[in-house]
Amino acid sequence: MKKISKKLLMFSLAGAFVVGGSTLTSPAVHAVGNGPNYNGNETVNTSILTTYDEMVDYLKKQDSKQSQMELEVIGQSMKGRDLYLVKYISNPENPTILFLTQQHGNEQLTTEGTLEFIKHLGTGKTKGVLDNVNVLIVPMLNPDGAMGDVDFDLDDYIASGDRHLTRYNAAGEDLNRDHVNKIFPETQALHNNVLSAYDIDYMIDLHHQGANSERDGKLVSGSILYPTTENADPEVVHKSKQLGAVVFDKIDSTGWGHLGKYNGGSAETISRNGISVEYGISTLLFEMRGMSDHSNESAILGQKSNGYLIKQTVNTLDAAVRAISDGSINNKDVSFWDTLPTQSTRTTE
Repeated sequence: MKKISKKLLMFSLAGAFVVGGSTLTSPAVHAVGNGPNYNGNETVNTSILTTYDEMVDYLKKQDSKQSQMELEVIGQSMKGRDLYLVKYISNPENPTILFLTQQHGNEQLTTEGTLEFIKHLGTGKTKGVLDNVNVLIVPMLNPDGAMGDVDFDLDDYIASGDRHLTRYNAAGEDLNRDHVNKIFPETQALHNNVLSAYDIDYMIDLHHQGANSERDGKLVSGSILYPTTENADPEVVHKSKQLGAVVFDKIDSTGWGHLGKYNGGSAETISRNGISVEYGISTLLFEMRGMSDHSNESAILGQKSNGYLIKQTVNTLDAAVRAISDGSINNKDVSFWDTLPTQSTRTTE
């Protein structure tokens, strides 16, 4: 798939990347947190982002190359696009983690990172890791929103390129508010054919937030949060906090990553909360900085930050898989959550 390898990954080469579980750093150590806001003059071009059809082609090629990978269609979107699940299951008794991206169609760089991580799993860099952990990946739950194929107007969206990307599904609804009623086919596919079909222990739900959140006076590269509904089992919440500790220790220590605590609600319509209660899955929300398209200038970033956000995604997924595989996640200290500040919104630059 040429757009991944020749366009998006040229940004990754400018930043740090995962090699054999270690992180290679770049001199531009603050490129994510202090990377360019849009401000009306930065380039935000959606044509460099992977289209749905390119993603499908990429997944099928990786499936043909990787003996441990299995590709499954779990349902269809409102506009009839197949929804895919990538599976690495070596032993059903292993602990299992699910990575979920693009419930919101305009939050795409996590998907780009996830596609790179899928390729990463097929290399010798993860030799032996998949023997002790099962990995499930839904790389684009909202393809209609990602392709701008919706039944409402997107003329006020800011990005240039071959399409607009929107948060909502084709009906203009937020899939991440549908985890109780499960009205829409995308949510039904996730619940019926992934969450109910597999014995899942952990989930990271990957999103993007606005561009102006900060912690300790510095713009964040992202934010994290565990289930906050009072109905979640305390042990599930504790393990969610341990998963957060794995991610925080990996990203916040890099010099270019800077994480805050997300200011999230307790509604169980949200996947972080509802899935933890309904299935007993330990869930972590990760909100990367900046979106790929939006009608609000404060929500999007210039594309110079793309490579760092893709890399942050790859490092997050890699760290989680390794910690579950070697069992180190079970010993993670969660006390950092007690002092991690909830991010605030910067009002002036």
